[in-house]
Amino acid sequence: MFLFDPKKSGSRKLVLAGLLMMTVLLSACGNNNNGNAANSSAAPAATAETTTAPAETAAPAAEKTVTDAMGHKVTVPANPQRVLGSYLEDYLVTLGVTPVAQWSVSNGIQDYLSDALKDVPTISYDLPLEAVTSFAPDFHIVQSEGSVQNGLYDQLNKIAPTYVLGDEISKDWRKTLLTIGDLLNKTPEAEQAIAEYDQKAAEAKEKITASFGGDKSVAILWLVQKSFFIVDETRSSGAVLYGDLGLKLPNLVTEIPADSRATWNPISLEKLAELSADHIFLVNSDKTEASEILNGPIWKGIPAVKAGNVTELSASGSWLYSGAYANSKTIDDVLSALVK
Repeated sequence: MFLFDPKKSGSRKLVLAGLLMMTVLLSACGNNNNGNAANSSAAPAATAETTTAPAETAAPAAEKTVTDAMGHKVTVPANPQRVLGSYLEDYLVTLGVTPVAQWSVSNGIQDYLSDALKDVPTISYDLPLEAVTSFAPDFHIVQSEGSVQNGLYDQLNKIAPTYVLGDEISKDWRKTLLTIGDLLNKTPEAEQAIAEYDQKAAEAKEKITASFGGDKSVAILWLVQKSFFIVDETRSSGAVLYGDLGLKLPNLVTEIPADSRATWNPISLEKLAELSADHIFLVNSDKTEASEILNGPIWKGIPAVKAGNVTELSASGSWLYSGAYANSKTIDDVLSALVK
């Protein structure tokens, strides 16, 4: 995952060489992921094809057959005990589900989940069949269609029932959480998590507006392999800051035609000199290699940098990811930086 393809934000295709493989990113990776709870309540969940008892009867969970994004008929166990959802761990953790293995790349993991998944072994992002088999999953959830091409789906499905969410669902974290919640019989937990997140975001927005102002812009930059990328408003931390918290997009994003924006858009150092954002959040994946860039005249000449309005963030944090867990941590970082 995180193999970087700026035109395919819904797939697991951002790559961070060494520390992370370039996202979602992604999806990051354009889409509209900044809807509110009312919007997300209409999100399509897995399409069940069996008749279940009315909710008021509190019937026990039953095996059900659903149709995934690729048209597969998938039989979901009544109560999955060994769930594998590579790169979907944020959603599983939010629902109180511990996966049998967690996504990894180049010996790296999603560090912001390290406490919640500290005892969970890793599995490579490309899902080696031998490794999948060794974890003996009883249900498998896959993020995108592109990750199970060339016969891989059929091979995975022989190991355990495999459900593909698909890019249309995966690009919206609320829809993703609701769908996974439905699959795992945890819809109430999913709805509660969304409601709690939306309340937190609304309260944070009020604090930020009162302290930082409602008419100032912020930029989110990612420095990796000595190159800068600037986030769009549709995914990961961009959806949080520009959608949920109502902060203004910087000029360098609004100047990019909407239909050609990626989640993370490459920006040359010369173009970056034109950035007029009031505050910069810098996700720095080049602590040593790019020090010369951050100490150079172009970077130091950017108005927000000159004013000292830069918050540097570790690439091991939540800003490159999406989900209730990641986004909540991102809000904490924004409050710490902008609310005085």
